[in-house]
Amino acid sequence: MLVNLHVKNLALIEESEVDFGEGLNILTGETGAGKSILMGSVNLALGGRYSADMLRNGAQSGLVELTFSVEESGIIKKLEALEIFPENGMITLSRKLMEGRSISRINGESVSMGTLKEAAGLLIDIHGQHDNQTLLNRRNHLALLDLFAGEEVSPVRAEMADAYRELQKTERLLKESTLDDESRRRELSLAEFEVSEIEDAALTEGEDDELEQLYRRMTESRKITEAVAETYRYTSEDSTANASDCLTRAIRAFQEISEFDSQAAELYSQLLDADSLLNDFNRELSEYAKSFEFSEDEFRQTEDRLNLINHLKAKYGKTIPDILEYCEEKKGRIEALNDYDAYIKELQEKKREAESKAKKVSENLSGIRRRYAKVFADEIRKQMAELNFLDTRIELRVKDTGIYSANGSDEAEFYLAVNPGEPLKSLANVASGGELSRIMLAVKTVLADAEDTPTLIFDEIDAGISGITADKVSEKLHLIAGSRQVIAITHLPQIAAAADVHFVIEKSAKDQSVHTKIRRLDREESVMELSRILGGSKITDHIIESAREMKDLAMRER
Repeated sequence: MLVNLHVKNLALIEESEVDFGEGLNILTGETGAGKSILMGSVNLALGGRYSADMLRNGAQSGLVELTFSVEESGIIKKLEALEIFPENGMITLSRKLMEGRSISRINGESVSMGTLKEAAGLLIDIHGQHDNQTLLNRRNHLALLDLFAGEEVSPVRAEMADAYRELQKTERLLKESTLDDESRRRELSLAEFEVSEIEDAALTEGEDDELEQLYRRMTESRKITEAVAETYRYTSEDSTANASDCLTRAIRAFQEISEFDSQAAELYSQLLDADSLLNDFNRELSEYAKSFEFSEDEFRQTEDRLNLINHLKAKYGKTIPDILEYCEEKKGRIEALNDYDAYIKELQEKKREAESKAKKVSENLSGIRRRYAKVFADEIRKQMAELNFLDTRIELRVKDTGIYSANGSDEAEFYLAVNPGEPLKSLANVASGGELSRIMLAVKTVLADAEDTPTLIFDEIDAGISGITADKVSEKLHLIAGSRQVIAITHLPQIAAAADVHFVIEKSAKDQSVHTKIRRLDREESVMELSRILGGSKITDHIIESAREMKDLAMRER
């Protein structure tokens, strides 16, 4: 769940920190106090679009941090697949905002925007007013159905994606292989030349690396040889004085006294060891010097071979395995071009097989979807009834378009009749804004377990509703909050009264600037905030008593 939100230098917020709790977290406040800024902050931390004008006036940078407590093993496993590992069960998503750019981090490590969004999608789901519009686009209805069908539909969708890719591949090959005689002859001639050029080179894997290393040794051999020769001269060859001769003289000089004193004997032994080590060094140095003895012909052969390999790399692949793979592909193409009619016939047969496979998998996928579509619609209808939709009928119709894609050949669309006796019509054509909000809440309730997201945020879920309907929405939010954390922004007292944790967003003027703060309320402060929502600027004892009764009633109904 979302444990902490930290915002700094964003819009009207100089710096604010909020510690959220379990269950239903409610945020209220005067119109214009900054509720939208709060949601904007969360969206930014989750990878939302950023522009420099979002920064607080005069600030050089801003910061948004979200800290989550992660306990669900399934989510931890998915995060680990992204190479994100909770630290003491916590994950912090942060975004530093600067002029014209931003830096995203997870647990202090910089990550790409894609990784940030993917991780955020596992931890939190934000539902704002604009999200209701997803119901107006029927393309989203199939995705909602597949989410509801869950484990049964997922492997079949993966199988469909594979079948569709194979179908596309065979169709592409068939299209590319439609050649006239002249084009076929030209392609055959070019392919034969390329294969001959590669095979004549007789490439072996790894030889380019060996040649590169050898070539470097050759080009650097003069400098190395000079250094080796000078070293060898000082250790063994110099006629006037070298380390080996000097050690021999030292051994002779010290040998006699080593027989009379134990310490001298120990030093003599060390001298003998030094002489032995120097002799070993001189032998290895001599062998090392020999390894840098290259002839001019050998150098030229190495250079020519490297030039040939690099020429082939420029034409056929970045590595020798790539070049050899290209050669094998061209051999297959030559074989196909030499027996072109048989090749086309084989491709056509492969296309028929791919079409048959795609059709079979698509029909299986469609069958699963049709089966779940009725169950899904029935579950949504039940939830809608609890949100004060009376005598409402809803269907999710699945239609086969006959056109294959990686997702099958289905389209899905919700049909709705709000009043008795009305015919079912496309959801987009009959639902009002307030109805869409409640329908989306019903869908979210049904999908709550399927989505498995530990934190849900609802922004203005109460748009276009009041009275009994507001009570129903309040009950539904509390029901969802029983299994996961819910954070909701509202202006309705019925919803605010149900809060397990209540926050108020306040705006104030200070030092000729405007500031927004978020403050957690105790029970009595929550009652007074409910009174403000109920009574506006004129709060009487009666209104306060009504607010307290509303709060008590909401607590008793749990």
